[in-house]
Amino acid sequence: MVDSYVVNVDAAVYRLSDGDPEYLLIERGADEDHAPGTLGLPGGTLESEPGDADAIEHTVRRELREEVAVEVGEVVAVTSGVFELDTGEPCLNVVCLAEHETGDPYPAAPDEVAAVDWYTVHRIERDDEVPGFTRGHVEAAEAERSRTD
Repeated sequence: MVDSYVVNVDAAVYRLSDGDPEYLLIERGADEDHAPGTLGLPGGTLESEPGDADAIEHTVRRELREEVAVEVGEVVAVTSGVFELDTGEPCLNVVCLAEHETGDPYPAAPDEVAAVDWYTVHRIERDDEVPGFTRGHVEAAEAERSRTD
């Protein structure tokens, strides 16, 4: 049994374009410790003070400002899972759904984010460059978005 985990929080940020959802994906920077150069959701390691009742939401908002310069509305946790980082450390990954409110996304932290783009659900399903874990995270987010829409 593992005694501790790194906690990562990813944000499935969406916007509606002609009524159809598009999700913001990033290409991870080439120098990133985990999964460099892959397409994924923006996010990062949980950084919080003891007693912070909204630690996941605060992490989502901070990471989105730092990495892609956007602000979002309500943040809702939709799925989680455990994986092993490239360093061998276990990581709890929490995926959240949030609607884009303001900001034109760009690689605000170019050492962490090489590129950003909006992807339709259809493009995510068909693009061989999108890893299976990213597809799964977007599918979970889209199921939640569709359910509450």
